[in-house]
Amino acid sequence: MKNIVIVALIIAVGVFGYLQWQGGVEKPDGNKARSKVRETTNFIEQRDIDFTVRVAGEISPADKVSVRPEVHGKIAELPVDISDHVAKGDLLFRLDDKDLRIEIETRKKQIDSATLQLEQAKSAHERSEQLFGDDLISKEVYENAKTKFELAKNTRDRSQNDYELSLEKLSKTSVVAPFDCTVLTRPVSIGQAVSGSGGQSGGTEVMEIADLNNLIIEAHVNQADVARMKKNQEVTIEIEAIKDLVIDGIVERIAPQATIRNSIKGFATRIKLLTSNSEIIPGMTASINIPVASANDAVAAPLAAIFTERNEAEQRTETYVYVKNGETFNKHMIDVGVNDLGYAEVKAGLKGGEEVSLEKPAEELVGETISLAGETVTKTEGQLDPDDAKYDKDGDGKLSRDERREKMRDMSPEELNKLRERFRQRSGGGGGPRGGGGGSRGGPRGGGRN
Repeated sequence: MKNIVIVALIIAVGVFGYLQWQGGVEKPDGNKARSKVRETTNFIEQRDIDFTVRVAGEISPADKVSVRPEVHGKIAELPVDISDHVAKGDLLFRLDDKDLRIEIETRKKQIDSATLQLEQAKSAHERSEQLFGDDLISKEVYENAKTKFELAKNTRDRSQNDYELSLEKLSKTSVVAPFDCTVLTRPVSIGQAVSGSGGQSGGTEVMEIADLNNLIIEAHVNQADVARMKKNQEVTIEIEAIKDLVIDGIVERIAPQATIRNSIKGFATRIKLLTSNSEIIPGMTASINIPVASANDAVAAPLAAIFTERNEAEQRTETYVYVKNGETFNKHMIDVGVNDLGYAEVKAGLKGGEEVSLEKPAEELVGETISLAGETVTKTEGQLDPDDAKYDKDGDGKLSRDERREKMRDMSPEELNKLRERFRQRSGGGGGPRGGGGGSRGGPRGGGRN
């Protein structure tokens, strides 16, 4: 029995040691094996290039109405609720009109009474007019009868006006939809007292309605991009909350004055949606793609392959790519046009199909320089000014920053004056210093100023 226990312990120790050894062996990293080698070259190709400006905005109805009663009252009927679709002319709400109907009945009785008094006053006036003509009554009695007749007419007219005003109030107790619409909000309920819009408070808002088939986007376009936009320009719209939905729109209005929003100066732009969709709801965020420039079937170069450099000798900026030529790269000058986020149009300097470097090659791998006209630009040391050539220590045909500093330290006053003179000629400053007489800067200034 003791031997069996010893054998079991030896086996257990052996298994444990084997597992520990396996854990220490380095295993191949699957991620490294699957990692993709970074590309250092790419090819010039024919493709369409579209440059677009992308802005964000919020969707809102073009026509949104706050519905408020014109008269005071209590909500008696409210057949619609939030999100209900209402046709033009259908009832939105009705106020309790019981008091108004009682008022109208009272106005009718006042009209009847005023009419009866008017008839009596008219008869009295006609009789007194006849008696006054026969000199049977005094003028004072006649004038009193005439005044009563005029007052009776005024009373009758006032009663009629009050009656018509009450009828108009009654007609305003029922409010109907002014157009086909959807109820956006409805903050009141049946039985709630509301005030008319004629008061100082502007009235109680019963609901807010809008035509959801006529939607717009209010966007804030950066001042750097608004100059490329124009009225009636077609755009495409993507709704963030609705996947894969792309609709058409049109620039309806651009504000004539800039505003600042979120510390960015821009112009308020109104964009109208040309396509309606029941899934689109006011308040959703939309991304608007505004096409600015495009080039179809253009010779296109990756942006990573395009380099720029300032040519101080010719006072211009050069744009170029490095085209692979065997084991080296030739430096081709190019003229670029429209670009998007990945490619730029090459208007001159390339034909298509060339393999270009996506990073700047080592100096020893750079071969010839090719101009826009396709001609080889030879490198000659004589291109340097004789005064500069002696400071070109590395023989690369140009002075580095350190070489220029060394040159300035070693210059004599005469050489400094010559350098200033050459700089004036290069920048178009004329053949002599300001004085016009050909002397140094310290010379007289009056000669060439008249």
